[in-house]
Amino acid sequence: MNEATAELHVLAGLFGAQPAPSIPVPLVTGGIALLLVLSGAPWRLARNVVTIVHEAGHALVAVLAGRRLQGIKLHSDTSGVTVSRGKPEGPGMVLTALAGYPAPGILGLVFASLLAAGRITALLVLAALLLLGVLVMVRNAHGVLSVVLTAAGLAVVALVAGPEVQAWFVYLITWFLLLGALRPVVELQMKRRRGAARDSDADQLARLTEVPAALWMLMLAVIAITCLVVGGAWLLEPALTP
Repeated sequence: MNEATAELHVLAGLFGAQPAPSIPVPLVTGGIALLLVLSGAPWRLARNVVTIVHEAGHALVAVLAGRRLQGIKLHSDTSGVTVSRGKPEGPGMVLTALAGYPAPGILGLVFASLLAAGRITALLVLAALLLLGVLVMVRNAHGVLSVVLTAAGLAVVALVAGPEVQAWFVYLITWFLLLGALRPVVELQMKRRRGAARDSDADQLARLTEVPAALWMLMLAVIAITCLVVGGAWLLEPALTP
């Protein structure tokens, strides 16, 4: 095998389609992810992944909107903040403020589309690239630790685990993103009903646009539910297809 052929073989392994997983995989991983999202302490630990994606969504859209990204901070209470500079109002600022809560669901939808096409290895490569992009933007020690630990877990699965274990892992993380995108929206609404979280993304959007925060909350919920329904249908297709 010459060098060019070897490179094509590697690329085919990375981006080619893998066999569909056994039928229990999407069903069992979906159930596990649901239990994790509905749990107490396990959710608080796993939510760090949702926070990483949330803040990455803010950061990516800020850059695309022409704002100057200053960095991301991830805190031990699973909260985070993304700082960018630019006009304090206008479409760029609105899109940046809007991007956080939908990001986990949208990423889960992208992952589900890759799994529907059998691109398990490509999904792992994409996840690694996203984590690398976040890592260079993080500006505090806890944030760096969170991203490095997440990347380490991903690396172990990608480099050590066999195809069957990889399939279980990527289905689980995809379900977790789709389901985990909805719980923070519900939690935020509960906080707002108690008079807390007055500086939330929805409240910032309300001040920027004069559209009531309640309507922004409704939009965030609709986006999360839509991603879950569509992505879930893609993930369950192997189990539902006769």
